[in-house]
Amino acid sequence: MALEAAGGPPEETLSLWKREQARLKAHVVDRDTEAWQRDPAFSGLQRVGGVDVSFVKGDSVRACASLVVLSFPELEVVYEESRMVSLTAPYVSGFLAFREVPFLLELVQQLREKEPGLMPQVLLVDGNGVLHHRGFGVACHLGVLTDLPCVGVAKKLLQVDGLENNALHKEKIRLLQTRGDSFPLLGDSGTVLGMPTGQPSPSLSQALRSHDRSTRPLYISVGHRMSLEAAVRLTCCCCRFRIPEPVRQADICSREHIRKSLGLPGPPTPRSPKAQRPVACPKGDSGESSGGAPSPQRQADRTTPGGRRSTAQHQVGQR
Repeated sequence: MALEAAGGPPEETLSLWKREQARLKAHVVDRDTEAWQRDPAFSGLQRVGGVDVSFVKGDSVRACASLVVLSFPELEVVYEESRMVSLTAPYVSGFLAFREVPFLLELVQQLREKEPGLMPQVLLVDGNGVLHHRGFGVACHLGVLTDLPCVGVAKKLLQVDGLENNALHKEKIRLLQTRGDSFPLLGDSGTVLGMPTGQPSPSLSQALRSHDRSTRPLYISVGHRMSLEAAVRLTCCCCRFRIPEPVRQADICSREHIRKSLGLPGPPTPRSPKAQRPVACPKGDSGESSGGAPSPQRQADRTTPGGRRSTAQHQVGQR
């Protein structure tokens, strides 16, 4: 489908997308399926993946999809692959998966075929899982299609099912004092963030303070084949800075690939110095809460939604 020059896709396309989301949503598993997920120290987890799609500034077609795999618990990059892609679906709020997931799925399948020993045991996705209007965000979509455990890691709150970024929500954020502090995000309808429930259920998403020096939380939600409790713990354990390292490194990789592919000026995007991951979420971890340098539109700070340097911009919206 070609990109629409004006407006969104035709109504029949939206109806098709909604039916596909509903079909795939039936396959979402919101519980732990692997032994390492239930271990307090994640014993048995060796590889954590992250994915990202960065967009060429001022270009509605060209983008870069990236997949990185990091060792765990060291959080060192052991595999990375990026490719320039041509977008074939328009951006529509709530349907970002149809724009991005096909390219991410190709990267995962390529790795599975060529170097299966480096396949990640879990994927951290820059976007929402069940925290979504129809309970099926990009992290769920990618998880079901790859059959990998997935975690949705969003930088801002998607206001859905009664959730609001209001004074009460801001006060709850203020009470997140140290790294690892969190609170559940419970919808006020008959469903819990899009997942049917007959009895009171635990939240399937949570606001998490991921770093002592960052006052803005991450919004963690179930993607596929992993419980919220394990997803929150894993995200915290993967954070050297505010953004978990798999997602952060995928973003760096995609932006650097755009810079090289387009021959844009500027030094290579710096990566973090090697460091050991703390065994548990520390109470006094030192280190910066953001990375990057100023961009023309905003400070290229990992704490801002969709922050990217001037070589690329990230799709901001309801993922």
